[in-house]
Amino acid sequence: MTDQSLEQKLADAGDTVTFLRNQQVGPNVYPGVPGEFSNWRDEQRAWAETAVLFNQSYHMVDLLVTGPDAFEMLSYLAPNSFRNFKPNQAKQFAPVTPEGYVIGDVILFYLEENKFELVGRAPSIEWVEFHAATGKWDVQVERDERTAARPEAEKGYRRNYRFQLQGPNAMKILEKAMGQTPPDLKFFRMAPIMIDGAEVRALRHGMAGQPGYELFGPWKDYDTVHSALLKAGKDDGLTLVGGRTYSSNTLESGWIPSPLPAVYTGEGTREFREWMKGKSYPGMCSLGGSFVTDNIEDYYLTPWDLGYGHMVKFDHDFIGREALEKMDKQPKRRKVTLALDNQDIVRVMSSMLQTGDKAKFLEFPSAVYAMHPYDAVLKDGRNVGISTWIGYTVNAGRFLALAILDESVAEPGTEVSLLWGEPDGGTSKPTVEPHVQTEIKAVVAPVPYSEVARDSYAEGWRSKN
Repeated sequence: MTDQSLEQKLADAGDTVTFLRNQQVGPNVYPGVPGEFSNWRDEQRAWAETAVLFNQSYHMVDLLVTGPDAFEMLSYLAPNSFRNFKPNQAKQFAPVTPEGYVIGDVILFYLEENKFELVGRAPSIEWVEFHAATGKWDVQVERDERTAARPEAEKGYRRNYRFQLQGPNAMKILEKAMGQTPPDLKFFRMAPIMIDGAEVRALRHGMAGQPGYELFGPWKDYDTVHSALLKAGKDDGLTLVGGRTYSSNTLESGWIPSPLPAVYTGEGTREFREWMKGKSYPGMCSLGGSFVTDNIEDYYLTPWDLGYGHMVKFDHDFIGREALEKMDKQPKRRKVTLALDNQDIVRVMSSMLQTGDKAKFLEFPSAVYAMHPYDAVLKDGRNVGISTWIGYTVNAGRFLALAILDESVAEPGTEVSLLWGEPDGGTSKPTVEPHVQTEIKAVVAPVPYSEVARDSYAEGWRSKN
């Protein structure tokens, strides 16, 4: 049924874990740009040594929220405080269910009085849309869909372009593009700037462990701004980053991009499931990896799991407050980086060069093969956590994984192992070939793994743990 609700779709599916693990979709796609402009090794190296231009214009959902009650509604949906939140600022927006589990993670831009924009994956945005449609607030929402989900006639444009200028030379390049010194902004602060006659909104931001700006504005100025940035960066190593490389930047910065939306169970989200269509994000996404249980709630994550615990503030009323107040007093897991053992990685890769049993293929630079990767992390054969992202970075010269571990094994230097591959030869996802599981030794390391990222980020969502 095309008008089937999410609640009906899940009821028909029966076992939610099996349903999601066998969804016929792989990892998130990055449309609108080539897989590689040069090669992913040089593109990775550039964000550490010179500068890169990420093109984020195509793969994320944008939601414009306006109206006299916009501030109040968004504050009610956010565990973090809106005290002193003013226009020309931004913040991480990671709403939770009434049970206290994370629904999703986006950036919230406070553009002007009564005008906000949320940018990122769809789960948080769909949660906001639901409350705008069913709640008591005088608000309006306008969704600008990611390119992959747009009608064919609308794939060539969006409401806004969105670029990320990052790396050691980013500020020098931006100064050339502007023809003057860029504004000295604090982290997650915005200001209007001019580039080749076009007004651009600049957000002080950072990805891939390096300083820089997010630059956005109306789509009509896309070519003007993009061309001006390339011209300004031609003598300072500015490198375009393709879709294949883009998703690997998180390995160095330490941001977990893939919390499974915790909306599949619980009375607190039942009305949401009944309101949402079956073709919404929760009804279409996929789970993958070696972590397998019978209970979908074992895949839910808390703000502390994602490193957002310090952002939770009990200075306002919000959905999930009571649950988070209880969690705040309980033992917590910790976000870490796993540095995977080089010899074990070579062993896994060498299985491709033989007949017979093979390990799950390790793709470069990102080895993620589902929209929500969940691999088991083991210590002496006991499950001690989950890995949620895996890939290779040339800047570290090794495979890394982002993981959430029990406090008892989360200290840097602790030896653990990552269980690589799915059980029983793998699920039916088209990105999964027949394989056998194997353990890859790993050493716990800080997050972010990049020393630059740990030392330079403001106290916030990617700062030193």
